[in-house]
Amino acid sequence: MEMTGIDSARFETMRHAMVASQLRTNAVSDPRIVTAMARVPREAFLPAEVRAIAYRDTAVPLGHGRYQNVPIATGRLLTEAYLLPADRVLLIGAAGGYTAAVLAELVAHVVAVESDPSLAAQAREALAAETNVTLIEGPLDAGHQSGAPYDVLVIDGAVDHVPEALIAQLAAGGRVVTGIADGAVTRLASGRKSGGGFGLLDFADIDCVPLPGFSRPKTFTF
Repeated sequence: MEMTGIDSARFETMRHAMVASQLRTNAVSDPRIVTAMARVPREAFLPAEVRAIAYRDTAVPLGHGRYQNVPIATGRLLTEAYLLPADRVLLIGAAGGYTAAVLAELVAHVVAVESDPSLAAQAREALAAETNVTLIEGPLDAGHQSGAPYDVLVIDGAVDHVPEALIAQLAAGGRVVTGIADGAVTRLASGRKSGGGFGLLDFADIDCVPLPGFSRPKTFTF
């Protein structure tokens, strides 16, 4: 579905309202991220039937139990990643490609992983013009080992835990930002890989959409 000039103007107005009311007032303080999120048309990465709610302060349903993350959650995650222009980023949970498009304006290269075939197809089409984005269709918890090492791991959703397989794909000193699910509560957390290991620290209690495939391995007691 093509958008008219009126549609484009309406979406642009909503996009700038999102920046003013959701991002600037909630510690999305990196001007590069604010500028990128003000420029990238979020509606272009969503199914046509939900584009009208692209800029609401809520998760947007994408089908098959998946959602586009809340704008403030994505903005805070990217802010806390302390992105550098030369960074290579592994993005987990590409969905329709929106966060990959924002990252493409900020870093050297993005490898975006999506497990849902229909979302991956949508992202592939929406990101066709982004020469510094590689879309990988596969399990979210596996990442993309052949593209490693990465400077930054961005998990654009809430997971029960961050698998070692993803941490292993980070370079030494690599940064991680993710949503963490703790029962019905979600938090945003960040960490850094070092020679001594890896750990996460919570930095905000913010709603974050769940990502599939990250259940903690079951432990056995004797």
